[in-house]
Amino acid sequence: MPRQKLVVLSGAGVSAESGISTFRDNGGLWDQYDPQEVCSAEGWRRNPAKLQAFYNGLRAQLKDARPNAAHLAIAELEKDYDVRVVTQNVDNLHERAGSTSVLHLHGELTKVRPENTYNDWDGYSTASVIDVGYEPVGADEKAANGARLRPHIVFFGEAVPNIEKAVDIVSQADIFLIVGSSLQVYPAAGLYRYAPYDKPIYIIDPAPLLVHDPRIVHIKEVASKGMETFRKMLCEKA
Repeated sequence: MPRQKLVVLSGAGVSAESGISTFRDNGGLWDQYDPQEVCSAEGWRRNPAKLQAFYNGLRAQLKDARPNAAHLAIAELEKDYDVRVVTQNVDNLHERAGSTSVLHLHGELTKVRPENTYNDWDGYSTASVIDVGYEPVGADEKAANGARLRPHIVFFGEAVPNIEKAVDIVSQADIFLIVGSSLQVYPAAGLYRYAPYDKPIYIIDPAPLLVHDPRIVHIKEVASKGMETFRKMLCEKA
């Protein structure tokens, strides 16, 4: 008998317990930086050196971070389920925790690409994407094709190329789990609408829900504690 498909949509709340700074929470990165300066297509065109320095700093922070109990619990679900992770996070903590199928909606912090690639013209091909690990990238560092290297991050004002893949994954879920996301960032926030109408949706997040759907079970806890509760719920239904 095939295993049930469990799809996980993860947000910043999953990585916050690993010390990764969130963007929107009080005291988050947007309180320290103007998002239009460090996370927008216009900001990149205006001051690429500032953006490069910002993402070099985040990459250095990620190097010292470790997967937390929530990441590990999500990875452990693969023992019993066919698990697919769709993440809004740009860190690699899911992979480091052992998750084997991770789709990044907003890019990956440990990767860069020539600024003239990964667009409509090349069909968003990842052929030119380079994994730099946790190393800094120079302000004017060039790729082999002569173009300046930029973070492999989806900036404000840019398309989210992997959203259609995410919709396809969610539409096949037997169980849909949203963890560490209060569903404020679109288009990811609308993914729950694509879950099969007769399948359960669980949301782990301490904040009040901004969406209403009779399928939703809200576990009002932080990610690590909420994953414990979620596992207990699964066992009770088994």
